[in-house]
Amino acid sequence: MKQNKPTTEQASRYDHLEKMSTSELLININKEDKTVPEIIEGEIPAITALVNVIVKQIEEGGRLFYIGAGTSGRLGVLDASECPPTFGVSDDIIIGLIAGGDIALRKAVENAEDNVSRAWEDLKAFDINEKDVVVGIAASGTTPYVIGGIKDATENGLFTGCITNNKNSPLAKAAQFPIEVEVGPEFVTGSTRMKSGTAQKLVLNMISTSVMIKLGRVKGNKMVDMQLSNKKLVDRGVKMIMEECGVKEEEASAILSKHKNVRAAIKALGKD
Repeated sequence: MKQNKPTTEQASRYDHLEKMSTSELLININKEDKTVPEIIEGEIPAITALVNVIVKQIEEGGRLFYIGAGTSGRLGVLDASECPPTFGVSDDIIIGLIAGGDIALRKAVENAEDNVSRAWEDLKAFDINEKDVVVGIAASGTTPYVIGGIKDATENGLFTGCITNNKNSPLAKAAQFPIEVEVGPEFVTGSTRMKSGTAQKLVLNMISTSVMIKLGRVKGNKMVDMQLSNKKLVDRGVKMIMEECGVKEEEASAILSKHKNVRAAIKALGKD
């Protein structure tokens, strides 16, 4: 009999998990995880529409905000925090906000996600305006913090999108550009940190990477604007210059040391 529950809350396809061997647990979790990319494939048109809006707004001086609670909020903050070192953009271009504030990145903050007006207050602290885009992330699509933020952003003239794992959720109905990745019941019933979280992470990767490429932050297939914040990244930068410009390691290292940026070093060698 069909369960009258949102997909994210429906019973697992598996039972008696505690009786499974370690191998059985891992095989079955992996079996469920394999289905996620194929489901995301069906949402590529929706992701495309959102990416195009984000690119346009950032080109016009806007920013991208992610809002979420719990796992969803943490994933948004993670994606936002990785853009500056990866693509060399300012840390105020893509911003992740989590219900309960930064302390909620490590510990659950009781009732933080239930405040329907809090997200807009958090956004206003950044002087949010109509050039910006707000993307709400919530597996259930029912999180008050996220729905409230998306509704308030829309009412104030901003473009809004969402990533959710239930079809026809209140969040999807509130957002102008909904992405609905319905991955089915979780291996552990209701544990949306699993397939739902994996789906959200993959979609966030697609959004931020596509946006950065469209904004010119990748040359060929290389992260030429990455921040050279450790030896590994400096070595990677040297290799990029060697490959792109056909110079030896010593020359590549010297010009990178001078310009402190792979793109600038390549340009200095006349390979812009």
